[in-house]
Amino acid sequence: MLPRKRQVGGEVVVEEGEPDFANESPIKKLCTDESKGSDCKNTGNSNISSSNSSSSGKPPIMALGNGNSGDIDEDLHSRQLAVYGRETMRRLFASNILVSGMQGLGAEIAKNLVLAGVKSVTLHDEGVVELWDLSGNFFFTEDDVGKNRALACVQKLQELNNAVLISTLTTQLTKEKLSDFQAVVFTDISLDKAIEFDDYCHNHQPPISFIKTEVRGLFGSVFCDFGPEFTVLDVDGEDPHTGIVASISNDNPAMISCVDDERLDFQDGDLVLFTEVHGMTELNDGKPRKIKNARPYSFTIEEDTTNYAGYEKGGIVTQVKQPKVLKFKPLREAVKEPGDFLLIDFSKFDRPPLLHLAFQALDKFISELGRFPVAGSEDDATKFISLVTSINDSSADGRLEEIDQKILRHFAFGARAVLNPMAAMFGGIVGQEVVKACSAKFHPLFQFFYFDSVESLPTEALDPSDLKPLNSRYDAQISVFGAKLQKKLEDSKVFTVGSGALGCEFLKNLALMGVACGQEGKLTITDDDVIEKSNLSRQFLFRDWNIGQAKSTVAATAAALINSRINIEALQNRASPETENVFDDTFWENLDVVINALDNVNARLYIDQRCLYFQKPLLESGTLGAKCNTQMVIPHLTENYGASRDPPEKQAPMCTVHSFPHNIDHCLTWARSEFEGLLEKVPAEVNAYLTNPSEYTTAMKNAGDAQARNNLESVIECLDKERCETFQDCITWARLKFEDYFSNRVKQLTYTFPEDATTSSGTPFWSAPKRFPRPLVFSVDDLSHLQFILAASILRAETFNIAIPDWVKSTQKFADAVNNVMVPEFQPKMDVKIVTDEKATNILPASIDDAAVINELVMKLEKCREQLPPAFKMNPIQFEKDDDTNYHMDVIAGFANMRARNYGIPEVDKLKAKFIAGRIIPAIATSTALATGLVCLELYKVLAGGHKIEDYRNTFANLALPLFSMAEPVPPKVIKHQDMSWTVWDRWIIKDNPTLKQLLNWLKEKGLNAYSISYGSCLLYNSMFPKHRERMDKHMVDLARDVAKAELPSYRNHFDVVVACEDDEDNDIDIPQISIYFK
Repeated sequence: MLPRKRQVGGEVVVEEGEPDFANESPIKKLCTDESKGSDCKNTGNSNISSSNSSSSGKPPIMALGNGNSGDIDEDLHSRQLAVYGRETMRRLFASNILVSGMQGLGAEIAKNLVLAGVKSVTLHDEGVVELWDLSGNFFFTEDDVGKNRALACVQKLQELNNAVLISTLTTQLTKEKLSDFQAVVFTDISLDKAIEFDDYCHNHQPPISFIKTEVRGLFGSVFCDFGPEFTVLDVDGEDPHTGIVASISNDNPAMISCVDDERLDFQDGDLVLFTEVHGMTELNDGKPRKIKNARPYSFTIEEDTTNYAGYEKGGIVTQVKQPKVLKFKPLREAVKEPGDFLLIDFSKFDRPPLLHLAFQALDKFISELGRFPVAGSEDDATKFISLVTSINDSSADGRLEEIDQKILRHFAFGARAVLNPMAAMFGGIVGQEVVKACSAKFHPLFQFFYFDSVESLPTEALDPSDLKPLNSRYDAQISVFGAKLQKKLEDSKVFTVGSGALGCEFLKNLALMGVACGQEGKLTITDDDVIEKSNLSRQFLFRDWNIGQAKSTVAATAAALINSRINIEALQNRASPETENVFDDTFWENLDVVINALDNVNARLYIDQRCLYFQKPLLESGTLGAKCNTQMVIPHLTENYGASRDPPEKQAPMCTVHSFPHNIDHCLTWARSEFEGLLEKVPAEVNAYLTNPSEYTTAMKNAGDAQARNNLESVIECLDKERCETFQDCITWARLKFEDYFSNRVKQLTYTFPEDATTSSGTPFWSAPKRFPRPLVFSVDDLSHLQFILAASILRAETFNIAIPDWVKSTQKFADAVNNVMVPEFQPKMDVKIVTDEKATNILPASIDDAAVINELVMKLEKCREQLPPAFKMNPIQFEKDDDTNYHMDVIAGFANMRARNYGIPEVDKLKAKFIAGRIIPAIATSTALATGLVCLELYKVLAGGHKIEDYRNTFANLALPLFSMAEPVPPKVIKHQDMSWTVWDRWIIKDNPTLKQLLNWLKEKGLNAYSISYGSCLLYNSMFPKHRERMDKHMVDLARDVAKAELPSYRNHFDVVVACEDDEDNDIDIPQISIYFK
């Protein structure tokens, strides 16, 4: 590989051996768009100052990929780029933000903005850190008590992203100072002052986006004012919907039908553009047309096509996304006329208007008495309720008929507390609103948002004395939940699975809440992954010097810095059947709750089954870009995670990917497959053969199938005619591959199926969605052709351990070397079979003489081996998407785009190719924070105990829209038999090492006739087999060991069997799993 090294500041230093084509640069600099007058930021040194220093890097001589990426560190921000795109990121990089009020909520907002990579964040707070603040702000420690809050946050906040300029204001804020910012956020401000500041921001030119947000105990609010006219450029962040046209009628209105391989996502009123329509070319005029009568596979347009030319074939229809203009009211008006509130929980449809009054009343209470209501004080609660009543009575419009005094009492008692889960949740929501304000990406909150989680309170009434402060870091939390629940939190035993983005947020939240911080408590976290650079934009407990270290260990150390009392054990084991000796029965039985922080469904299903088995609560969550969801799995109350599944993702048929692609995803799927075949699998096969030739060839002979034949042919080709000894050989290989893939194969395909070919039924073969391909003509003057050859040559040289010569840095010399390659003339063949069956799963044709051919190939392979130098070994290349200097994505993007060019499919840049081929999951810090905040609000309920199913909440949220949907979980399915009932949560236990006869009798007493008993996949008993009756007096554990060959480890005291039963009327009864205890 070309030598290239990174300096601390993120720039790339070019050394000898760098190729020499000046066009674009894979250098990643954390630098805002200079054309907008923004400053560059050095990523190596702290930026706690009022000015930024520049970083610069010498561009490589031939750059691959896309030329617009020089201002964004794609290695760091790849997951965020997948959500926002480059343009939004550039706007963020140019944005200056003020966050006022650095208690827990302000800290969470600032954290999310710094991770997002805004240009600067100014922290404002005139107050000092109190012990009370430590339950909300993860930057504070006991040593910070007495220091200014803003100053206490700066250093740790700066560590999250050295590219962001962080400064502080510790004196009184004037409205004129707000003109320095694109957006301002206030988390602790009086209503009068907020109105004054908002008036200034609303009338400023250009308007300054103003956000007022508060977290008061289990209640929270957000108000947004982005100015008189705010244009949202992209309301949902989704890619424009598309469809492939199958027919268009000459009618008024015209009916458009699309191919039925995918449902259309168009809605009535959408605007769409037509391209590539043959025949009715009038629709290709670039004019957006409005959709009516949208159906799954058809729609009409408001157009008379009666006199247009008749539709022949082809056509792509693409949604045109429209900007939306929002007219925000200033706070002064909106307080009196709030308009519609965003409803998030249908069981609380009347709650937002009440909370609108409550937050105004709290402001009045503080202004009159100079303090918050005291937790547990009935006098203060009464005073607060009277203020709410007074404001309500003076409301001309929207006066509430009924005031819920119980809710208001809870509000008053917890009003001073900033709880960490609430701060995390609102930090995610408000952080996203700031991104919207700066970038015009996604639809803003319009304009008030209210939320409460009173269900998180203990079910029994709290004694006022239990709410009094204990002079501890948890006093704020105690003022809401009481000291008894605090003790339960501290003594809880928690298993957190995963320490990535979700895991980091969870650990921070748990440490601040005091979970597992008592003498009896323990938090176990496990993750088998190590830290990569791309993690750092979300997984905020990690720093760049942690890259390569174990995630769980670093995260646990960071959690202990947040709260030194946390009892945490970090493991690097993947929770799976293979590690049940680590996570054994005793481990599971001692747990109070399990929190999943996983990124794949299979792991979630495994943990779900373990929680079902041991009857442990499971708190589940996940994110996808701006979306997140949470699911509470509570023993005997709710269904389990695996009870409902999303439908599997639709896979493109094999023949579509290999011969008939019609979108860029198909091209990229094919490109990654070819990359792995050529550069990883074939070299690995070569090494497998060379390591033990006789064993390898015997295995191939024994297999004797098309796959074995193909493996041998690939190894022979690699070691014979395609073996490379010099870099020029690698160039030759790459140039011939280009000709084969993008010219010869296309010529063969169109020879076999000409443009006018028809199917057996007489319809055109090249009907939608098939696209007729055209071969490419190679030219060194086409930079994309040359870039592909260069990247492919370099990786080919890597597989053969060939050094890269200095001369490749010369454009002309490299082009000459490519031109020197002799490319043979291609002649299409008559008898080539090309798979067109969409149900086919294998493109390798089977042959009756595979075995005979394999014997010949083995002999040929032996001759090839004799020609190899001693100790010859290849270097297989494993695809790594997150290193932009390794040429992997250059080859894959080149493969995909050349193929797209063959088929007339729009090409993509390297970044987009990375998202699709690398299967990158879009991720941002804000949705992660929201999800974990919501889960921790549920954790209070789980550890308190006694809550009913209607107290729990599952949530789906989409911060882009914004949409919040909360509902109580679904109960488990109940099975009834006689006077018994059970659910998936039940497990029947039979002790004292029973015999088979005793087990059958035990079931018979329940009115159940067992006809089949199995352990794993082995049948221990079946009533149809007479010989099985001889097993009646044998102990079940002996049957498991003797018949099923069960290996029961010494720590295991039981095993499980699955029993099939009937009732006395021969109806099958689905009974729970049975655990047989033999010790």
